Amino acid sequence: MRLLVLGGTEFVGRAVVEAALGRGWEVTVLNRGRHEPPTGVRALRGDRTAPGGLAALASGEWDAVIDTWSAAPRAVDDAARLLADRVGRYVYVSSCSVYAWAPPSGYGEDAPVVEGASPDADKTDYARDKRGGELAALGAFGAERSVFARAGLILGPYENIGRLPWWLGRVARGGPVLAPGPRELALQYVDVRDLAEWLLGSVERELSGAYNVISPQGHATMGSLLDACVRVAGGAGVSLRWTSAEVVLGAGIEPWTQLPVWVPAGSDGYDALHSADVSLAVGAGLRCRAVEDTVRDTWEWLQGVGGVAPQRPDRPGVGLDPAVEAKVLGVPVEG
Repeated sequence: MRLLVLGGTEFVGRAVVEAALGRGWEVTVLNRGRHEPPTGVRALRGDRTAPGGLAALASGEWDAVIDTWSAAPRAVDDAARLLADRVGRYVYVSSCSVYAWAPPSGYGEDAPVVEGASPDADKTDYARDKRGGELAALGAFGAERSVFARAGLILGPYENIGRLPWWLGRVARGGPVLAPGPRELALQYVDVRDLAEWLLGSVERELSGAYNVISPQGHATMGSLLDACVRVAGGAGVSLRWTSAEVVLGAGIEPWTQLPVWVPAGSDGYDALHSADVSLAVGAGLRCRAVEDTVRDTWEWLQGVGGVAPQRPDRPGVGLDPAVEAKVLGVPVEG
């Protein structure tokens, strides 16, 4: 297979490139050159947000292109229109955020979606931009040659959002850790490497249409995730102090951002983030590795980059202030 990856040096894009090289595919990447791509690819330079930024793609043919873009839809539109006659399939990494708020528990790919931004629009908001990217790919490649991988929470090595790295860093500091309950709270996420394998499989299977690409609900729980963090990274005297959602919310702590991954059960946010129907993706080859593997491999990668994960400049930081955590737990502030 001849694969073109738009990006290919960070998180999802990098995982895709490494998986494709592992399959023996011929891989071309187009990026701005701020990060080195994996060894073995054909590297092209171009800034898709700048005039003439796609000039390096003026020639060439590929079996598929994989695009992880999450800002102005016009960048997807420009690429898709340029490549429509020279690429077999456009695989766009979209998001479950494209579903109209708030999707019901167990929502599938046929749930209502937001009104997408125009394919030639500049940046609006995340949900409308992702839907606009879908529309851009659809307009250039048609329904039979477009795949929309609607991912949810993505974890694993190379994460540049900071969610799992924050939890690993927190338990590595040791002491009592505010663990938002309940322990058995079912989670949905996808390991970035499992997402990458599914994306490549969608090319091999000649899939089309939209798929919710996340683990089945309950593949992990808040307990199994944090227990794994403690096993691989636990510092001196670390202990999980399971705390009810009522206490956490009563302290003014923001779910998802201050306590990454966690959203209280019964809320609209929980249904949106952790209750999607993923049967289509599973039927189309999605396989999810154990939470222990995701946590361990992320910790090993994190240690390899000096213990501090890279951070995307267009995403806010995550994590809880130690003083707030200590106040809720009734313990002295660290340090």
